Amino acid sequence: MELKIGNEQDIHTWEEVILIYHSALKQINTKIEILNDEFQQVHRYNPIEHIKSRIKTSESIVKKLKRHGYDVTIENMVKYVNDIAGIRVICSFSDDIYQIADMISNQSDIRTIAVKDYIMNPKSSGYRSYHMVVTVPVYLSDRIIDTRVEIQIRTVAMDFWASLEHKIQYKFEGNAPTHINTELLECAHMVSELDTRMLALNNEIQEIAAQKEREKLEMQKVN
Repeated sequence: MELKIGNEQDIHTWEEVILIYHSALKQINTKIEILNDEFQQVHRYNPIEHIKSRIKTSESIVKKLKRHGYDVTIENMVKYVNDIAGIRVICSFSDDIYQIADMISNQSDIRTIAVKDYIMNPKSSGYRSYHMVVTVPVYLSDRIIDTRVEIQIRTVAMDFWASLEHKIQYKFEGNAPTHINTELLECAHMVSELDTRMLALNNEIQEIAAQKEREKLEMQKVN
C-alpha cells in the first residue's frame, strides 16, 4: 500500500491531534538524544543537560485561538497554533544553543519553518531563549503527516529565570506591578552576565585541559 503525503489539515479529531503530535514529539526527542550521545562519543562532552516535552492542553489552545480571533475548531487549531507540540532543550552554556540548533536543522527529514532568536534580541521583559518551529514526518499506516513542533533551546540559567517569571506573571494574570517587572528585568541581566562568565570559565578550563594533554604527549615523545 502506498502512503499518501498529507499535512496537518488532514487531522479531524482531538484524538488524532494527540496521536500525531505525541508521535512527532517522540521522533524529535529521539533525534536529539542520539545527537547528544554522538557528541559525547566524539567530543567527550554532553551539550544537553535535559529535555522536556509536552502537548499543549486543550484549554490553552482554545485561549490562544480566541486571543487571536479564530473560531475554536480542529482545523484552526492545527493551522494556526505552532506550539501544540513543544520541546524544551536545556543546555549548559550559551554557545551550545546555536550548535544544538544547527545539529537539529541539519537532519534531512526536519524542515525549519520559523526561527525567533530571543538571545540576540531579548524580549522587553528580559526573556531569553532560542525558538525554532520545525516539521517532522509522522508515518501512519495509510499516510504521512508533516507535523509542526516548537523547539525552545536555552541554558539552565535562562530556564530558571523563565520558569519563575512565568509563575509570577501567572499569579498576576499578566499584569504584575511595575516594580516586580523591573526587578525581573534586572534579574534577567544578571542571568545573562552569569551565562557569559560561566562560558568564559568553561573555555579557560577547556584550554588548560588541552594544554595539559599537549604536554603529556610531548613527554611521551621524549621518553
